[in-house]
Amino acid sequence: MEISSETPAKRSKRLTSVVWNHFERVRKGEICYAVCVHCKKKLSGSSNSGTTHLRNHLLRCLKRSDVDVSQIIAAKRKRKDSTLCVTNVAYEEGQRKEEIVRPLNFKFDHDPKKEESSLPVPVNIGCVKFEQERSRLDLARMIMLHGYPMAMVDHVGFKIFVKNLQPFFEFVTNSAIELDCMTIYAKEKQKIYETIHNLHGRISLAAEIWASTDNTRYLCLTAHYIDEDWKLQKKILNFITLDVVNADDLLSEVVIKCLTDWAIDRKLFSMTFDDFSGYDDMIFRIKDWLSQNKPLLKNGELFDVRCASNVLKSIVLDVMEALRGVTLKIRESIRHVKSSQETLGKFNEIAQEVGINSERHLVLDCPMQWHSTYMMLEAALEYRGAFSLLQENDSDYKISLSEKEWEWASSVTGYVKLFVEVTNVFAGNKYLTPNIYFPEICDIHIQLTEWCRSTDDFLGDIARKMKAKFDLYWSKCSLSLAIAAILDPRFKMKLVEYYYPQIYGSDASNHIKNVSNAIRELFNEYATDSTSLDQEPLGQGNSPSTCTGTRDRLRGFDKFLNETSQTQSVASDLVKYLEEPVFPRNYDFNILNWWKVHTPRYPILSLMARDILGIPASTIGPELAFSNQVRVLDQSKSSLHPNTREALICGQDWLRLESEESSSSLNHAIPLMIEPN
Repeated sequence: MEISSETPAKRSKRLTSVVWNHFERVRKGEICYAVCVHCKKKLSGSSNSGTTHLRNHLLRCLKRSDVDVSQIIAAKRKRKDSTLCVTNVAYEEGQRKEEIVRPLNFKFDHDPKKEESSLPVPVNIGCVKFEQERSRLDLARMIMLHGYPMAMVDHVGFKIFVKNLQPFFEFVTNSAIELDCMTIYAKEKQKIYETIHNLHGRISLAAEIWASTDNTRYLCLTAHYIDEDWKLQKKILNFITLDVVNADDLLSEVVIKCLTDWAIDRKLFSMTFDDFSGYDDMIFRIKDWLSQNKPLLKNGELFDVRCASNVLKSIVLDVMEALRGVTLKIRESIRHVKSSQETLGKFNEIAQEVGINSERHLVLDCPMQWHSTYMMLEAALEYRGAFSLLQENDSDYKISLSEKEWEWASSVTGYVKLFVEVTNVFAGNKYLTPNIYFPEICDIHIQLTEWCRSTDDFLGDIARKMKAKFDLYWSKCSLSLAIAAILDPRFKMKLVEYYYPQIYGSDASNHIKNVSNAIRELFNEYATDSTSLDQEPLGQGNSPSTCTGTRDRLRGFDKFLNETSQTQSVASDLVKYLEEPVFPRNYDFNILNWWKVHTPRYPILSLMARDILGIPASTIGPELAFSNQVRVLDQSKSSLHPNTREALICGQDWLRLESEESSSSLNHAIPLMIEPN
């Protein structure tokens, strides 16, 4: 009910409900009124009336605005100080930290009837300490982590939001936030540097070429490794803008400079390149430079790896190009059928007449996604009989295919189907280590050999071109993939012995022997590497002599025992692994967990397995596996200074894991102490 204007009176007692932040209590005689501070209307303010009608008025009050945080803080300072233990999650520490905040009492009007109202309840947050510098760095981290444009700090909407959230925050300019991002990048880079150099194993690099809308090219170098907990990790180390004029000639120098800056030349095991046929001169120069400091393992035979997904994509695109004329006819035929409901209805009647009961629908492809073209061809083939009769029943349909063209489409679709299935295995595997690739690549090798025997000139020519391109990849990568498969306890040498007779025929025994010799030679290099056999420094163990601080008279004996026992233990390590039965195959098998558990049993072999299984057999992620294009940098980053661009891209990659850990901590960050009214 509305009350006439009266003279204000002093409050008689403390009002604890947050509703009173919007009302002034006045008194005339024995009657109390509540005056809205927004529209000046007066309502009953008696303690017997409650506050529900006041809340309902605020819902209708057109002059009400959001309460400024500074007003809430000012009001809260008048209340009695109290303390509350709050979990404060800081980006810098990357972990939860206990702080005492004074005071942080959250009070809500605890009236059951009020829960029916949708009115936002202001929260008195008390004297919480605000840090401008930390908030600036948090803002910079947010921009880096989520890839936001730095110009967002100048956006009016962003400024309004922040000012309402924290009036004391002093806005920074675009250039200032850029400096903050560079500061964070430098700190995170030091962390990554220390992480890599504290690894006991080696790392492998993946080199991928990016593009931009203005045809600028970039080199992205990503380190892949297995950490001390046997988890597969990858970190972008560099994102370099390439000189358009002589990018290919200077690429080796760019890579060498990056290796020098990170000081990882002696820890490098292999490099994976996205192009399966190029870069040979560049790789030769890099290998030559690396060998001057430390000989490469297996004489560099395992150093040069090419992206498996890219070679499959390249082969498929060549096949699609060869079938382009037939594909165009099928695409136009589908477009004609779907041009009107009448035509589609007539086509469906014809399909039923010829006994086609397929549940698959005709679809048009997306030219930039090669698997969509495959799905279009596969669906069209099921309606082949209907398309053949459509021309007799539809005078407007003039794009019919000959029987030979339908046969070509059927055969080529069968070719591409295998590549789709293999790519799905690569893109969908949870533990994408190189042992996964070997059986899939072997299946493709066997099928290509079979397709080359086609008596059809058109199909045979396509198959031979596919095989020639595949052989380039096989010659560079088959040994690495075979060794990775041997280090899979479910396969060991048995998988090589199964596939090679199908691939090499009568010459299979020689190729099997070459692989067997290669893994033994590699194992011997690990066994004789002094860094692989470093033991815990004496003086840190439980020796009685070291505990008392006296000289360990048997220190020399420990060295003698290690040297004389080394040959016997080394020889038995690999042999023991190969002679033991294979591990049963199951769907959820995690090879890295297996090696983590069995490291004590195979101390030398596990070192080799850590490096081999860390090789990236592919450089592209699932989102690009079926794309016809390379990775393209967005416009907001391509317009930045090269140093800033590298800092943002690398920083985003480095902060992802930290953000996931912080996110889980934030879910339990602040145990609120709610005081009912």
